[in-house]
Parts: sequence; structure tokens; C-alpha cells
Amino acid sequence: MNDARFEDRADKPLRLIAFDASDLQVISTMVQDAISPVADVSWRSHERRFVLLLNRFRWEIPQSDVAERVQAVLSFEDVEVVQIYGFDPLAPDLILSLLDIGFEAGSDGMGHCLVTLAGGGAIRLQVEALEVSLRDVTRPYTAPSGLRPNHD
Repeated sequence: MNDARFEDRADKPLRLIAFDASDLQVISTMVQDAISPVADVSWRSHERRFVLLLNRFRWEIPQSDVAERVQAVLSFEDVEVVQIYGFDPLAPDLILSLLDIGFEAGSDGMGHCLVTLAGGGAIRLQVEALEVSLRDVTRPYTAPSGLRPNHD
């Protein structure tokens, strides 16, 4: 029996869920360099949900292939408080670029998710319990730049 390979999922929509910090690290890797207009960020307080519609780079495809992006929904559940740092959430033309998502555990399963953005911005989410999902919602498309993000 062979183990599953990362490349086996390259042609299928990504669907991930995180209930602990190590699971969240996988999602964080998949959304690194994702971009989102601030208008596509939504705090649904009555649902206790924070949602971002992302144009995520498809890190799961091999480096030799074409640079692709796909629209995906990143959703944080059981959110009690949202704090915004370093950017104006009402700026209509602002584009957010995600760098990392981390989790700082508190007491009784509570904690904080920290979404770190390029340019020094951040979104801090106080959560009752860690539950984060990432789901591709469109077909992949060639990245407009044609390039893979580069972090020298």
C-alpha cells in the first residue's frame, strides 16, 4: 500500500478544516500569499462567523506547472470578538494579502486566531473554540502575473 501523495489532490478543490493548532498550520500554508479585497471580508456577528473570500495561490500544484489561483472561502467559527490592526476595513479599494494564520490558546479551549497581513496589518479573532475551514469555490485560473509568489 502506498501513502497518499500531496500531488494526488492537485486537480481537485481543496477542502480543509482545523480544530487544533497543527491543523491550522496546514490551512495557513495553503492561504499564504492569498489576496482579498477588504469588501470580501465579512464579520457575521449573529452567526459568530468571520469569513474571507480569497484568491489563493495553489501551493499544492508542483512548481514546474503554471502559476494558478483559485477563489476560496476561509471561515472562522465561534468568533466572539474581531479586532482590526494596521488597515482601514472600510477602504473600498484596499486589497489584503495574507501571510500567516496562528492560534494562541487560552483557557477552556478559548483562544485567539491571528491573521497576519503584508504591510503590517492583522486581524485578531477571539474564538470560543478553534474551528477554521478552507474551501475552494471556483475552478483554478492562471495567476494574472503568471508568477509564483517569491519570499527571498
